[in-house]
Amino acid sequence: MHRAQRVAILDGESRVLPSVTLPELYETQARATPDRIAVIFDGRKVDYAELNVQANRLARLLIGQGIGPEDRVAVMIPRSVELVVALLAVLKAGAAYVPVDPGYPEERINLLLDDAAPRLVLAMQSTARLVRGRRQCTVLDDGLTAARLGMQQTASPGEADRTVPLLPDHPAYVIYTSGSTGRPKGVVIRHRGIVNRLLWMQAEYQLFPDDRVLQKTPASFDVSVWEFFWPLITGATMVVARPEGHKDPSYLIQLIRDERVTTVHFVPSMLRAFLQEPGVSDCSSLRCIISSGEALPADLANLCLDTLDADLHNLYGPTEASVDVTYWQCTRGAQFSSVPIGRPVWNTRAYVLDDSLQAVAPRVVGELYLSGVQLACGYLGQPALTAERFVPDVYGSAGMRMYRTGDLASVDEAGCLLFHGRVDHQLKVRGFRIEPAEIEGVLTQHPDIGQAVVILREDTPGTARLTAYVTANPGACPDGAAIRQFLVQRLPEHMVPAHIVVLDRVPLTPNGKLDRQALPAPYAAGRRGRPPGTPLERALCALIAEVLGLGDVGVGVDDDFFALGGYSLLVVSYADRIRAVLGFPVRTQTIYEAPTVAELARYLERRPTSAEGA
Repeated sequence: MHRAQRVAILDGESRVLPSVTLPELYETQARATPDRIAVIFDGRKVDYAELNVQANRLARLLIGQGIGPEDRVAVMIPRSVELVVALLAVLKAGAAYVPVDPGYPEERINLLLDDAAPRLVLAMQSTARLVRGRRQCTVLDDGLTAARLGMQQTASPGEADRTVPLLPDHPAYVIYTSGSTGRPKGVVIRHRGIVNRLLWMQAEYQLFPDDRVLQKTPASFDVSVWEFFWPLITGATMVVARPEGHKDPSYLIQLIRDERVTTVHFVPSMLRAFLQEPGVSDCSSLRCIISSGEALPADLANLCLDTLDADLHNLYGPTEASVDVTYWQCTRGAQFSSVPIGRPVWNTRAYVLDDSLQAVAPRVVGELYLSGVQLACGYLGQPALTAERFVPDVYGSAGMRMYRTGDLASVDEAGCLLFHGRVDHQLKVRGFRIEPAEIEGVLTQHPDIGQAVVILREDTPGTARLTAYVTANPGACPDGAAIRQFLVQRLPEHMVPAHIVVLDRVPLTPNGKLDRQALPAPYAAGRRGRPPGTPLERALCALIAEVLGLGDVGVGVDDDFFALGGYSLLVVSYADRIRAVLGFPVRTQTIYEAPTVAELARYLERRPTSAEGA
């Protein structure tokens, strides 16, 4: 093999996998450690035996309704013990689970359900109302008691009575990711792929019975898969964060400290906020921090290693490849602008190729391709898109495929992968993968909008925000606030642009393409809205400018915190600054209810500085 191919084609260790599925791994562990605590949530503790009984009862109910292998069951349950039970039950019944975030807008929820076409939707009483149409929906109440599941309390705690065998090549889950066609796309992952990923993870990082893993990632994102199942197949304990708790660093610090969490995941942007939160040094129980979802800056890695006595691991992988496919352990004093993404995991191969699919030379940047057992089946119901992204593996045996990640990478002389960005316009915002075309497609559904362009701007260093530029249809006068509300009703929070700019026309280059460099900064016009008139209003305006990184741009009292670029994590920072500077222990929910300075000032003026509670 040519020298360039030897360097730019990286092989993970070859391992023979047991012919097992995800529920079999869990059931084996449940039989081995029935009395060990499996899940802790909001003070409630559930041991492996009880968890298994509850999951089996629900699985039998599903089986009785005809659910089995090759079926899909949508799970729309807030983070809770009930969510864990539901995921296990769907897998035990043999179906693939489709997580649907109940916090999404109703329009988004039903768009996903239309595309996934599940045989059944599992929901709680509080979330079932969001399901439209004539879909079959089973409503589970808190506690999942045997009576509510139509089972006898004396039901056998053994495995679910599935008559159709579940095989490693059957789908285990379908997770949706942003789509370049303007619609989200469902990625179908087999049991074989996620089993490889979890067994590699245990061999590499080793959970022990006294370990506690924090489950805080929403189930609709693939990192949640290992947070749910790695502890449950190893006899460790899963500590489940409360709904929305993953956005609040102060809550996470308290939970980690109180429940003695040893293992946690952060996307880099949230890791930085976590490390900057007062009291983070109290998280002395942490021994393993895993970061993925976006490039990990070297300065952040060093800050983490200097702040906490825990190992830091940088992992990389697209949703199309069973969570993570490469790994790197961070060490102090890294000499990189961003931390390497490392080498492939078991039974995985990585290629860095040029436009002709030839392996590039050392240090040369090319597109990263992935091959091996962890590749997804493809995109649900989209064979053309699957064929476009999952192409024949020109370096593998006949019939093998490789996935075009769209990520740029290089290989250093030591055989280590370095990440260099994207070949297209796909974006990463706070760990979320976003295709601008999907947001642009929703924007152009608005009756006042003709054209729409969405980009990621970093007008303030370290603060990158989605910005939408729109033009008006003839005779229309688009209103930014109305457009934002239109988007909020249709897109998840992380896909709603921080800024919406109305243009007379979209700037073009001489050859007719979009001139991204000519798109104006959102605040080129200077001060926005009515200026502050009281000391409290002036202080709140200054705090918003500080938290949102607006620099010298004036904030008006009628400006909406979220329309200025605020999002859930920054809500926490804003509330913290109000507490620290002004002495008002304001709840984050209050900011959602009073998003303008004028509204919040009126609310705070009616309250003493120590009465509300955090």
